[in-house]
Amino acid sequence: MYISQNKKDEEDQKRKQSEVDSFYQKNRGEEAALLHWRAPEFEVTDRDHKWYFYVTAILLIIVAYAIFTNSLIMAITFILIGMVGYIYIHKEPRILDFALTEDGIVAGREIYDFADMKSFWIFYEEDGLQVVSFHTNSYLLPYLHVPIHDQDPVKIREILLEYLSEEKHEPGILEVLDRVLHL
Repeated sequence: MYISQNKKDEEDQKRKQSEVDSFYQKNRGEEAALLHWRAPEFEVTDRDHKWYFYVTAILLIIVAYAIFTNSLIMAITFILIGMVGYIYIHKEPRILDFALTEDGIVAGREIYDFADMKSFWIFYEEDGLQVVSFHTNSYLLPYLHVPIHDQDPVKIREILLEYLSEEKHEPGILEVLDRVLHL
C-alpha cells in the first residue's frame, strides 16, 4: 500500500508539473520562467494547548454574553466562527507552483503582471516570515505576499530588481496580528 501511494504521489506530481508547464505556454507563449519553485500556500503555525484554551475561553465568554443579552444570532454567529476557525487552522496547505517570468509572477494559477505593481520587498527571517511582498496598484488588495520557502532571497531580489523598484514595506495590522496570535 505504501509503495503504491508513493507511486501515485509521483504520478500526481508529474501531472501537476505538466499542467503548470502547459499553463505557462498557454498564457505566456514560449516564455520560460526565470525562477521556479514550489511552496506551501501558507506556513503551518505550531499552537500549544494554552493557545487553544485561550481561544476557546474567549469564544465561550462571547457566546455566554450573547445568550445573557438574549442575542441568539450573535451566539450562533460566534459558534460558527469557532467551527470554521477550527476547520481552517487544521487545514493542510496546498503546495503551489511559483515562478518569476519576464512579465510578472505566477502564483498557482494566477498571473500578476509587473506592470500592475509598484515595488517589492523581501521579508526574510531565518525562523519566521519568509515572503516577497509586492505593492500592487489594487485598492482592494494593495499587497501580494508570495512565500519564498527554501529559495535563495538574494537570487529572487536580483531578478526582481530588473523589473521593479525595491521599497521597504511595513507589515500591516493583519500580518502583525497573524504573527502575534499565531493565526
